[in-house]
Amino acid sequence: MRCSRESAPLRRDCAIEQTQSERGLILTVRHADGGFHRLLVTRDGRGVVAADGAEPARVTIAEPGTIDVAIGSDRYRLPATIKAAR
Repeated sequence: MRCSRESAPLRRDCAIEQTQSERGLILTVRHADGGFHRLLVTRDGRGVVAADGAEPARVTIAEPGTIDVAIGSDRYRLPATIKAAR
C-alpha cells in the first residue's frame, strides 16, 4: 500500500488497519505524520467510500489489481479485486 500527502509522490510509509463493524469492513489508513482516513469497503463495485469526515473518497483504477483513492489532497494506492465489466 502506498500513500501521499499534499500531492507528494506515493511512498510506502503508511500503515493500514482492518476492523469489522456493523457497516462492514473499515480500513484505517495511517500516515507517518499521524494523519489518517477511514475507508468503508463496499460490496457494490465502488471499491471504498469515506467512512467518516466531510470529504468524499474518489476512486479510480490505477493498474491491474490496484485502485487509487483520493480524499482531499491525500492519495492512496490500495490492492483491489477488480471485476471485468459486463
